Amino acid sequence: MSGTVADAGAVGRLRHQLPLLLWLVAVWNLLWGTWSWANLISGVVVALVVTLVLPLPAVVGGVRVRPVAVLVFVGTFLVDLVRAGALVAWQTVRRRGISSSAILRVQLRTDSDLLLTIVTEAVTLVPGSMVIEIDRETRVIGLHVLSVDTDEDLDRQRRSVLLTEERVVRAFGTAEEIAALQRAPEPAGRPS
Repeated sequence: MSGTVADAGAVGRLRHQLPLLLWLVAVWNLLWGTWSWANLISGVVVALVVTLVLPLPAVVGGVRVRPVAVLVFVGTFLVDLVRAGALVAWQTVRRRGISSSAILRVQLRTDSDLLLTIVTEAVTLVPGSMVIEIDRETRVIGLHVLSVDTDEDLDRQRRSVLLTEERVVRAFGTAEEIAALQRAPEPAGRPS
């Protein structure tokens, strides 16, 4: 009977690892540049070795996917991507160029590693901002932002990051994480 329980645990782990294994095999084949049975088999072997030797920590809580909120997040992300890309392109070709930039620290409200990762990736992918620091314990991210001439520009950038966080949490967070959004973000000072 204990063998059945162990087998069920192994099947459960494999089910959770399957997307990662498939992704690693796909990346392996893309790196080789050609498809062949040898690349496919060696990719499976490499993926299994990587996941067994370097296992990722379990994601606590998992993901709750809310389709409407995901559409809102993806739609606004794509709009931000196009708008910010056009703005950065314009600033690089205009005579004045990019006038100034700043390092900004933003206190996030979510405590989930997965949601923090999604937020920081979404912020970094939008042209004009780059996450340069993540303080996991205090949930503060530091980012380099372009086109900051006034304090209002800094506040606008901070609000943009917090809106991205809110959309991500509403799309993928638990009920408790969504409730935590009601907390006002603390000022992001330098932790001691």
